[in-house]
Amino acid sequence: MKICVTAVAGSLDAQVDPRFGRCAYFVIVDPDTMSFKAIPNTNIDALSGAGIQSAQMVVNEGVDVVITGQVGPNAYQVLSSAGVKIITGAFGTVREVVEAYKSGRLRETPFPPGFGMGRGMGMGMGRGRGMGRRMGIGGFGSTFSPQILSQPTSPAQLTREQEILMLEEQLKFLQEQLKQVKKRLEELRSE
Repeated sequence: MKICVTAVAGSLDAQVDPRFGRCAYFVIVDPDTMSFKAIPNTNIDALSGAGIQSAQMVVNEGVDVVITGQVGPNAYQVLSSAGVKIITGAFGTVREVVEAYKSGRLRETPFPPGFGMGRGMGMGMGRGRGMGRRMGIGGFGSTFSPQILSQPTSPAQLTREQEILMLEEQLKFLQEQLKQVKKRLEELRSE
């Protein structure tokens, strides 16, 4: 079995990178031996299609499971079509999330991001190319799905430190969304 974890650096002690398509590294781990291979993500600066290209790179490595913070709907489709299990909302180090997966504390994300329960009308992360219609589980178009280190996951079961980390990651994600919304508004107003 091969587990791919998105990471900010190429080691088992690196933090999980919350982005899939534009993560710094894909760390591919054999959960039985904890041997690993770190692959720099060549799609990090892609103008478009980073998620799809990254997903194809991971599929070509023959991974069985992807553990990340969040994954877009196009990358999700590529991965799931290839039979790769996808776990989102992870944080901590690569080693910690692999151990959590091995012990059954992480759960597969059962549906594509942007579709599911909830009524949030989000702006999407389309870099200003569209308004998006993300019907998210997390509220206002969020694809943040905290499938963290417990089963089942709920904020009441997280430690204080885990909840702080989760909320900090969610804040970063929302700040990036707000930045993109403001940029798109400026573009529209200047046309």
